[in-house]
Amino acid sequence: MAAAAPPVRAAPDVGVVAAMAARGAEAEALFEAHTAAELRAVERRLRASIEQKREELRQMVGERYRDLIEAADTIAEMRRSAERLLGAVRGLQRGGGGGTARPGPAGTVRPPAQQSFYGAAAQLKLLLEVPEQVWGAVEGGRYLPAARLHLLGAHLRRQLQLDTPRARSSPILARFPILLRQVAAASHLRSTILQESKALLRCRTGSDQAVAEALCAIMLLEDSSPRQALADFLLARKMAIQQLLNQPHHGAGIKAQVCSLMELLTTTLYQAHALFYTVPEGMAPDPALPCGLLFSTLESTTGQNPAGRGGVLEEDLKLSSWFKYLPESVVEFQPALRTLAHPISQEYLRETLQQWINMCSDDIRTGVRTLLVFVKSMKGLAGIRDAVWELLSSESSSHNWEAVCRRLLDRPVSFWEELLQQLFLDRLQTLTKEGFDSISSSSKQLLAVALQELEVKGSSGALSKQIQLEHNVALFLWSESPGDLPGDAAWVSVGQRGPFTRSGLAMKAQALTPCVQSFCSTLDSKLKARLEDVLSYLPKDGSVPKEPPRSAFDRFSDAGTVQGLLRERCVSCTQHLLGCVQEQLLSAQSQLHAPGDAKLNAVLFMARLCQALPELCPHLQRCVLGQAEPAPKEPRSAKKLGKGKAQEVSPELAKWQEVKAELLQQSLLAYQLWSSAVTKGLVESFTHKLLLDTAGSVLATATNWDEIEIQEETESGSSVTSKIRLPVQPSWHVQCLLFSLCQELNRVGGHTLPKVTLQELLRSCMAEVLAAYEKLVEQKQEKRPDSFPLTQSRALQLLYDLRYLSIILTAKSEDTKPSRIKQDSGIEKVIDFLEGHIDPFDLDVFTPHLNSNLNRLVQRTSVLFGLLTGTEHQYTSRGSAPSSQELHNILPLASSQIRFGLLPLSMSSSRKSKVTATSTERVQGQAAAAVLPREDEVARPGSLFRQLITDDEDAAAPSLFKLGWLSGMTK
Repeated sequence: MAAAAPPVRAAPDVGVVAAMAARGAEAEALFEAHTAAELRAVERRLRASIEQKREELRQMVGERYRDLIEAADTIAEMRRSAERLLGAVRGLQRGGGGGTARPGPAGTVRPPAQQSFYGAAAQLKLLLEVPEQVWGAVEGGRYLPAARLHLLGAHLRRQLQLDTPRARSSPILARFPILLRQVAAASHLRSTILQESKALLRCRTGSDQAVAEALCAIMLLEDSSPRQALADFLLARKMAIQQLLNQPHHGAGIKAQVCSLMELLTTTLYQAHALFYTVPEGMAPDPALPCGLLFSTLESTTGQNPAGRGGVLEEDLKLSSWFKYLPESVVEFQPALRTLAHPISQEYLRETLQQWINMCSDDIRTGVRTLLVFVKSMKGLAGIRDAVWELLSSESSSHNWEAVCRRLLDRPVSFWEELLQQLFLDRLQTLTKEGFDSISSSSKQLLAVALQELEVKGSSGALSKQIQLEHNVALFLWSESPGDLPGDAAWVSVGQRGPFTRSGLAMKAQALTPCVQSFCSTLDSKLKARLEDVLSYLPKDGSVPKEPPRSAFDRFSDAGTVQGLLRERCVSCTQHLLGCVQEQLLSAQSQLHAPGDAKLNAVLFMARLCQALPELCPHLQRCVLGQAEPAPKEPRSAKKLGKGKAQEVSPELAKWQEVKAELLQQSLLAYQLWSSAVTKGLVESFTHKLLLDTAGSVLATATNWDEIEIQEETESGSSVTSKIRLPVQPSWHVQCLLFSLCQELNRVGGHTLPKVTLQELLRSCMAEVLAAYEKLVEQKQEKRPDSFPLTQSRALQLLYDLRYLSIILTAKSEDTKPSRIKQDSGIEKVIDFLEGHIDPFDLDVFTPHLNSNLNRLVQRTSVLFGLLTGTEHQYTSRGSAPSSQELHNILPLASSQIRFGLLPLSMSSSRKSKVTATSTERVQGQAAAAVLPREDEVARPGSLFRQLITDDEDAAAPSLFKLGWLSGMTK
């Protein structure tokens, strides 16, 4: 056996050696593959893993040991319980050993004393259980069962005589001291039930049954009547309204608060109907409108209804072993009211609810008005209004609403119209006023800054580009800029562009300078923002939509009021701006001097601004009209439509026309100040030169005279050829006056001046010129010895100048023909005075030739002074007698071949009907018609343009301006 032992131990040794060898190889490989730092990290991980395994092992052993201890304790407890059970069984056996003479189960019949003892013990057990049951019911929100159990506890204490003054010496309280604390806590428990029940009344989401049970609990605990219950219900809802109004409000929370108020009001009326309303006798109840829930709940609670009998104890208490020892008075206990719960009359219910609504309305108006102060936009107001509409129009809020209101209040009720609508309108009015007041103040400030910049005097290099263009509109009109043509002008026609898309050329054609454009753009953007905000409160498409049948109220019933408010504030803003302009004009009126005065630039800016506002501020018109879309075209005037065909104008459009008229009137007033200043400055220089009474001044103002050969017949019948000299040009000061006047007109964009302004300019200028000539007449009539005599030659020149000025500066209206213009009496007096210094025989000879020279002069200068004469009244005289001596020197014609075709003329709205070739025109009644050969009319200068006009009228030849992209460039 000793020899066999070594082989038996050899196998483990070999395995251990092999394992150790394998681990050694792994360690060597580990040392070969890693550095020293990596080996230290491996060591740390290994040691951490070992410690973790040790900790897990300790926890596992500890848990096993704890389980073993708990199992041992349980076994010991089971042993003790079993011993107690066995002891109880033995005691029962010993107690029942002597009762063999009475058959049947033991303890079936007990003595009265023992039965009373067991009943008292069961009541004590129930009394100890009641507080826990009451608190459980309160925590579960079952306030009526809690109140019934609380009343049962009071009933048990009365039966056990624990409420009497001598109860403190009772042996029951001595053995159960907890009952003393329970008696003391009964009042706290009662107040808790009342407090939680009234809190449920303030909740707007409580169901009708829950509210009815809460009211029943309050009535049972306070022993109140249904009328007092109605007062408690309405008071709780009033407190809920005040609580909602006093919540902190932040932005979107205001909408939720207002909607919660409306929901609380509607729910209150619905629940008032469901709880307190009773159907009158003789009327069948409506299944769709349940009512009288409070009274039915009271009947089932107090046991008046057979379905409510059976006591107040919970089912789990009835399963207890001691339940059978309770007396019948406890098992069948039902709480009762001291007085009968009579139904509330409809009159009292109506009066009480109406008083409650009136009382809450004041609080709601005050609170909601405070809430709406935090709503800063009409879009926010519209959002709150729409949310209220959706809430009140929902199925839950609108179901049988009219029938409920008719039963309770005998009238329809709309909380939006009675409480909120006027508050929203007041806030909307405040927001509109604040918005347009802000626009007014910013526009006034912007106007003051613009005028201050325009009134700065300095060299052209020191001023900005925009101010230079404002000082001289001609620079703006004849300078090129990148925005003159829109980028899509080559492929987008005018009809496809927006109604308010304007190119730079269109602005230049209307002389709307960059300063005016900038001011109008800023004002229009602010008006657009304000209009969009107001339109969010109005219907989307501009017309009031038809509300659905189940709509609680008409959301857009006040759309007309809102539009009128918008119109009123916008007009007020415009009038405020006009008042600022008028104030500036009044301050500048006394400071205007020469045409080069810097104040005139500010006056002209205000004139252009008032003229451009209706066109460059499209949202101004939309605000006045209260429309989101562009307004329809204004109806044509009665003058163009003919008598009796005037179209009816809506009040909105009439208001817009009134605003436009005020703007135009202010513009004309500014232009009038400018024209009077320009006229005064230019005519002063003219008057000074005219009244110079020296030979040198007369020679300095003399111009070219023409020498004409005439043949006169002598007394013998023979003809005599003689030469006469007549003026063919006006004096230099006359030409300087007219040229300077045209320069001023061109500098301010004269082609855009209103015709009224231009006519007033000509009228005032002619009046000043006539006054200067009258001064000259007075000076000559004095016949001072040092004055230069008025010779016939100078009288001819003065007569020629005056008649020429009267033709150029006579204001012509559209419907007045030149031949019907009557001479002013002052002009006739001056002419008579001048003709008195000319030999009558010579005057008869000179007059036809003087008139001919005058007509040719008017034709020559009709283009040069075109802004003064006007395009409608260009001087075109046609005669029938040929004159072979006359050269066509009115306008030069190109001698070479015309490379480009003539520019086509667009149709003019002011063009008169076609004139025939035989019609004649005269500029003045006393001026003879110039004699021009009819056969030479085709070759006369300017005849090509007239021929083009005639061809365009007769044949309606296609124009280049009717082409798509080219016509787009001209817009």
